[in-house]
Amino acid sequence: MRSDRVVPPADAPGATTRQPLTGAVAGAGIRVRDLTWRPYGRARPVLRDLDLDVAPGERVLLAGPSGSGKSTLLRAVAGLLHTADAGDLSGAVTVGEQAPQAVPGAVGLVLQDPGAGRVASSIGRDVAFGLENVGCPAADMPARVSAVLAEVGLTMPPDSSPDTMSGGESQRLALAGALVMEPSVLLLDEPTAMLDAATAAQVRRVVGDVATRRGLTLVVVEHRLDGWVELVDRLVVLDDDGQVVADGPPAEVLAERADSLAAQGIWVPGLPEPEPLRVDLPPVGSAAAGGAVAGGGVAGQVVARAEGLRVEHRSRRLGEPSRTTLAVDGTDLVARSGRALALVGPSGAGKSTLLTALGGLREPSGGTVRLTVPHGATADGPPHRWSSPEVARAVAWVPQRASTALLGRTVRGDVLTTPDALGQDPSTAGARADALLAALGLHHLADADPRHLSGGEQRRLAMASAVAHAPALLLADEPTVGQDRRTWAAVTGLLAAAREEGTAVVVATHDAGVVASADDVLAVAAPARPPGTPAVPTPSTQPEQARRPLVARAGPLALLAAALCVLPLPALLDTWRQGLVVLGVEVVLGLLALLAPGAGPAPQGRLRGVAARLVPAVVAVAGVAWSAWLLGGRDLEVAAGAALRVLCLLVPSAVVVGHLDPEALGDHLAQRLHLPARPVVAATAALQRLQSFDALWGELMTTRRVRGVQAGRHAVAARAREAVVVTGGLLVGALGQASNLALAMDARGFAEARRRTWAGPAPWRTADTVAVGAGLLVVVAAVTARLLLG
Repeated sequence: MRSDRVVPPADAPGATTRQPLTGAVAGAGIRVRDLTWRPYGRARPVLRDLDLDVAPGERVLLAGPSGSGKSTLLRAVAGLLHTADAGDLSGAVTVGEQAPQAVPGAVGLVLQDPGAGRVASSIGRDVAFGLENVGCPAADMPARVSAVLAEVGLTMPPDSSPDTMSGGESQRLALAGALVMEPSVLLLDEPTAMLDAATAAQVRRVVGDVATRRGLTLVVVEHRLDGWVELVDRLVVLDDDGQVVADGPPAEVLAERADSLAAQGIWVPGLPEPEPLRVDLPPVGSAAAGGAVAGGGVAGQVVARAEGLRVEHRSRRLGEPSRTTLAVDGTDLVARSGRALALVGPSGAGKSTLLTALGGLREPSGGTVRLTVPHGATADGPPHRWSSPEVARAVAWVPQRASTALLGRTVRGDVLTTPDALGQDPSTAGARADALLAALGLHHLADADPRHLSGGEQRRLAMASAVAHAPALLLADEPTVGQDRRTWAAVTGLLAAAREEGTAVVVATHDAGVVASADDVLAVAAPARPPGTPAVPTPSTQPEQARRPLVARAGPLALLAAALCVLPLPALLDTWRQGLVVLGVEVVLGLLALLAPGAGPAPQGRLRGVAARLVPAVVAVAGVAWSAWLLGGRDLEVAAGAALRVLCLLVPSAVVVGHLDPEALGDHLAQRLHLPARPVVAATAALQRLQSFDALWGELMTTRRVRGVQAGRHAVAARAREAVVVTGGLLVGALGQASNLALAMDARGFAEARRRTWAGPAPWRTADTVAVGAGLLVVVAAVTARLLLG
């Protein structure tokens, strides 16, 4: 396999020669000298005067307690510290005697969240992203992409959607995206933290095989050392101050330092799980307002029951029809007061969905869910219809993405959010909050902004905020991920304390220690496929493709041009009669565009989709009409003319926007219009992420609901204020996603791309010419109407 990157001469000091995938050692040495990094807003550096050398082809396991700077060190070796973060940096890092980013893609970085760096709507195009950045010819990309997908064990077709992949498959895809650029150094940040044991073993096996075959220099960050010590040559341990405190062959380091490392929080293989920390919580105060507070009930009393539970996910990407995925099917579950139930199963089995449905945070598609609040008033009806205070009295939720669970301006304020909303006694609630922060090692951060905490700290804060009001039902999704031995003991101790208070605890987890301490265990499996359906559909088993509407047969650039053709309409139309004529032309052209001639089943929801997109337009038109009527002497003709001008401007967009594929649009803008690659790629990636904003908005609103602060349905002013607040949270979350995406993109050569190529074609077809002609026809109709009806 040929590399198209410029590399240093083979006789240069520290240089490495690129080899085929089956070639000899291709690793490069890493040299870190006096590295210090202090993020802005932090008083202490995360890393201080760090020195580290890694030999070419060496495999290193990097361990340390939470907050010791392991992920920071990986980003420094990748040369990407300033990509997503701001701070003071000093010292030097070289890879093969060069700056880390001197050769794009020479250092491959795979983030803990494999979805953070996804840039395309198909796995083949996602893998090809790095090849595009280094100018690889488009004709060479398919073979290289197929080869690396096979190397990491992904057997689905390259045009498969990443949205349907399991956690392990997503990790393999992220690995393929780094490997296709033939790096000399591979950096992995907790690649198995969110995976079940079997899937984690598969990922480790793939990493070990690839590193051996390619001779890569490998650095892996993990909290849990089991399974990795056998694959590496060296174990490096950082302490709380970001200093190297142990370094050597894994067997020697663990034999000599096992007890001291365990005391620092390192998960030393072979040592038993630490004892959960004893957490003594002050009792909750009585409610000063708003009714009784949910508390623990009699041990064994049923708090939540699900029968025949069925949940479907509906999603839609730009340019594609909506999809329905069955996440949970026919599940029965009982949660009892004072008992812990562990939900176990492979990644993607539906455990997170089951948690949210059980707590009334998601409407089930079928089956029933019943919640009973011990010692309190139980709301009527299914819990997904309860008000926010009613849900908060009964339920607490720790989501898998802990950053979306944070509402307070300070750490302590976040813990007090729900007690304040439920009217608990302030002094008692404050004492309980302080005890929670002390138990979880967050007391020194009580006045800090929760958004500035590390991922592990945010997860512990979400736990503290969840149990602050002594809920009847605690739903915790992977609460121990990213925790060292010390913080793990604190989190599991808090779970035990909640159970002792009488709370029914339901935990979705891959953590064997958490499972072992549970009273009951429920194995969750993904819904079965219909009999005879293979895991990877073949052409003979795939359903017959629906006919494509005429509008979908035109390219995205032509559709965009057609929609933009109507921009002169407000200046061309003077009267409501002219506007009515043009609107009639647009409606006829729109109906023609939605026709789907040919063989196969008819596409569904064409008119419904356009109508849904027109709803905001109708609201805008009504506002314009009202303003024009009020300011135009209350003349109905003036109001109608203004409304029709706006409507004529918006109708074409409502027809075409549902068929604009962001990826294809980027291809056309770059190859047809020769626009600069960087803004085109950035805009395309942002459009690909639009559907994730909808999911993020939903999580933020769900958090407000379960914390008791969501505005009521009939409180218009409160809902308007809430929309502003949640929009701010959405922007903060979007910025975080954008930072991670930028980090992943730059790790694959995007920052240093000089001559970029494109994996996708950008043809101009007859349908494109027809689409642009239709847009111009609307303008012609407007000019004609002005001349004849002026």
